Amino acid sequence: MRQSSKLSPAAAAFELVPQDYFAPLDLVRVFGRVAPLEVDLGCGDGSFLASLAQQDRHKNFLGTERLLGRVRSACRKIAQSELSNARILRIESSYAVRHLFPARSVDRFHLLFPDPWPKRRHTRRRIVTEEFLESIHRALVPHGMLLIATDQIDYFESMQDLASRFSGLAVVSECGALPTTTFQKQFEQRGLKIHRLGLRKVSEVR
Repeated sequence: MRQSSKLSPAAAAFELVPQDYFAPLDLVRVFGRVAPLEVDLGCGDGSFLASLAQQDRHKNFLGTERLLGRVRSACRKIAQSELSNARILRIESSYAVRHLFPARSVDRFHLLFPDPWPKRRHTRRRIVTEEFLESIHRALVPHGMLLIATDQIDYFESMQDLASRFSGLAVVSECGALPTTTFQKQFEQRGLKIHRLGLRKVSEVR
């Protein structure tokens, strides 16, 4: 049976629609509690986010995604698992990082398999830029982390280079075990190597 394109009221409750898209989120109001926050940037169908939220119900989890179909799929997964600690926000991830997360509010950002924009004339559209890292740094709590995964070696090397020149983030060698994403499964089935980069906030940028 074909799944309805509309969300049930139960699933719709997990979609976060800010009252003001130009002001930082009131995270205590969003989740109804104070707890560490992890953010999945470009959360796709929500499989990874839902797995994280199931594993640690003492934390809050927020996924950003701009495609409506994926937002609805993610909300359904959260509702089916009754994950009161997870929400989905339909928005461009770069905008959310820059404008919607209060300073020192996020424990961990996940950026998994972002669009590589492989053509040279399109590389300026990649999400990981110096400005993006500055926004991530501002939103992270002290010692918070940004975890990145990509199958594109040239993009990976570009991100490594940017990170090496950004004084507020340090490369970490161990990021811990994480659930497997939908894209990761597809890439590994095709024999592609997954490149990972973990960055920890180490200082304030002046």
